[in-house]
Amino acid sequence: MQNMARKHSAGDSPETGVLSSPFAGSWYPGDPEQLREFLREFSAETEADPDTIALIMPHAGYQYSGTAAGLAAGKVRGLFFERVILLAPSHRAYLKDQFCLPESSYFSTPLGKVPVDSDAVKTLLRDPHFLRSDPVHRNEHSTQLELPFLQYMLKPGFRIVPVIVGVCEKATIMEAARMLKPLIDEKTLVVASSDFTHYGKDYGYVPFVHDVRESLKALDMGAFHFIERKSPEEFRLYLEKTGATICGAQPIELLLRLLPESAECELQSYYVSGDITGDFSNSVSYVGASFTGSWRAPENAEEFAGELTENDKRLLLELARATIARKFDPLRPLPDLSKLTNAARKKRGAFVTLNIDGRLRGCIGEILPLRPLVKAVAGRALDAAFHDPRFYPLHEEELGRVTIEISALTPPHPVNSWRDIEIGRHGILLRKGDAGAVFLPQVAPEQRWGLEETLVHLSMKAGLDPDAWRNGAEFEVFEADVFHE
Repeated sequence: MQNMARKHSAGDSPETGVLSSPFAGSWYPGDPEQLREFLREFSAETEADPDTIALIMPHAGYQYSGTAAGLAAGKVRGLFFERVILLAPSHRAYLKDQFCLPESSYFSTPLGKVPVDSDAVKTLLRDPHFLRSDPVHRNEHSTQLELPFLQYMLKPGFRIVPVIVGVCEKATIMEAARMLKPLIDEKTLVVASSDFTHYGKDYGYVPFVHDVRESLKALDMGAFHFIERKSPEEFRLYLEKTGATICGAQPIELLLRLLPESAECELQSYYVSGDITGDFSNSVSYVGASFTGSWRAPENAEEFAGELTENDKRLLLELARATIARKFDPLRPLPDLSKLTNAARKKRGAFVTLNIDGRLRGCIGEILPLRPLVKAVAGRALDAAFHDPRFYPLHEEELGRVTIEISALTPPHPVNSWRDIEIGRHGILLRKGDAGAVFLPQVAPEQRWGLEETLVHLSMKAGLDPDAWRNGAEFEVFEADVFHE
């Protein structure tokens, strides 16, 4: 396995290249006419539904998973989408809390080339969890086996955003959902690529030995029940409880966190490879499913307008503390937020910082204005307390000693040169390649650093050489309204 995807600059344009599928002629027919005939047969029994907004499709060799994939893909036959977001698991590269995008501008199958949505890729690369690597994508069948179905079913003119999803904590999946949501509109199709349970000694998963076929169905449909409910939390807990080996579990969870509340799920196909081979000692399950509804058109990120009142700040600090406390005492009441002004309800980035006796105890935030400030504060308070990888989770006895600080951010914007950065006024986001780091505006004054010294420390925080900021780095700046208990 590869340990890490190769890193490239988020500021550079992706290489104008073509990734040709190595799976044509083996996992599916390499002859275009034979491939079209396969795709036609797989989807013949499905009628298109113009309200379809998302699919779950398996990704094994077509002789096994083709029917399930085709019956799902047939729901979008003849429809037009401008963008297809393809979420797929990583089988060969280990990606810890990472999402991999391609470098190349096109993917190629026997049916022709599919363009990559380079603007969407550039947007996603603003988040440090996203990187790009052609080697990872070249060898990953979970994305590439879906492409011929999309080419055959959809009207021409769509672009793809292929996202290979690594092994991610829940907080990372939620962050990815926040990055993806602004890219989704009524002309977007989202596809989660996943096989279902891998059963047998070959897969290291033998939870039962009797009535294998029916037991597999009960196990798989138990997971699908929570997909139908559009409940990512219950879906994740079910997999933890049963150990069900659904290889695309995290792409599915990410899809569930993207779906609008109005979406309805329909199972299109279910069977296991043992139904084809007659061998149930080692068997893989296949599900094809579709979702209908209407994506809620995301609001444009609003420029900050209006100042937070002192009452806003007091309530937000109370909310942060109460949200953390409820992890220890679920009956702890939340503050009455009815008196919050519109300034506290606008979409805005935020960081929540925890200190004990003047020492950092946790700090996590989000820079982009992707959700209302009040929700960002509640979510990031939990992350700072329990998910900052630099610290062990907060203990209940520490809560009384913690002081909470909130930084409410303005939207970041690029600067032409590092010389345009103002210490004490600007928070700084540095990106070079796939490395990145951020300092809040108050960091440099607290440390009594000048501008160049600040950038040296920011480079080192990003895992770069101390002078890496001098050449090839990109900078964005933002301002912050900082308040604390």
